Amino acid sequence: MLPALVRKTWRDDRLALIGWTGGVAAFTAIYTSFYSQFQGAAELKQDALPQGMLDFLGIADMLSPAGYLQATIFSLVGPLLVLMCAITLAARTIARPEEDGGMELMLANPVSRAAFAWQRVVAAGSALTGIAAIPWILLMIIVPWIGMDIALSNVAAASAGLVALVWCFAGIAFLVGAATGKRAAVLAITGGLAVATYMANAIGGMVDGWHWVRWLSPFHYFIGTDPLHTGWHPAELLALVLLGAAATIAGVIVFDRRDIGV
Repeated sequence: MLPALVRKTWRDDRLALIGWTGGVAAFTAIYTSFYSQFQGAAELKQDALPQGMLDFLGIADMLSPAGYLQATIFSLVGPLLVLMCAITLAARTIARPEEDGGMELMLANPVSRAAFAWQRVVAAGSALTGIAAIPWILLMIIVPWIGMDIALSNVAAASAGLVALVWCFAGIAFLVGAATGKRAAVLAITGGLAVATYMANAIGGMVDGWHWVRWLSPFHYFIGTDPLHTGWHPAELLALVLLGAAATIAGVIVFDRRDIGV
């Protein structure tokens, strides 16, 4: 039986969860299903996008199945969509009830601060995992259905990386919310960090002498290993998971010790 607070969190966030689920599913299904038309269009050329743009996005080509999936699902818009979801839902765990004045009522129940924080994390984390796994589930169906010539194990590796990336940034967002109690801080700091690290990964792959910068970016561990071509990289996935777990544990400790006026 799930704790009451987990169930309450899901119930309170149900409209947002339904909306994000539908949005991510529609994005994945629509863009992936366009591959046949994209490949068959006679006027499409490899130089349809400037080479500099392809390099910035880390895309070797857009006509192969792996290149198309990376360009449409895993390079920019897909991660942006699921990270927006992760940051938004993580901001609801601690920061929203604290700003809305509901924290005192929640903590009046016979549950410790740490238990309260962990239950909120479990509720948000499980929901985020399900939403981030939607591309994985749909691609396992759509890719063979439309005849894309790419190993499903490679698609699964890239999809697992997307889930691990979400865990990483959700943990960071939770830590910021637990430390500040401000939704604006969660959105600004975590969103800014996501943009900065994405840029670091992109620029590190383009500019000579700056390749070391990529190792500071979670996006390198997610897609920099090119899993759509090279398959699974467990060490990189584990690094993302451990970073998210460390941030989450730190957030619980900070929240447990912070004075929030109750």
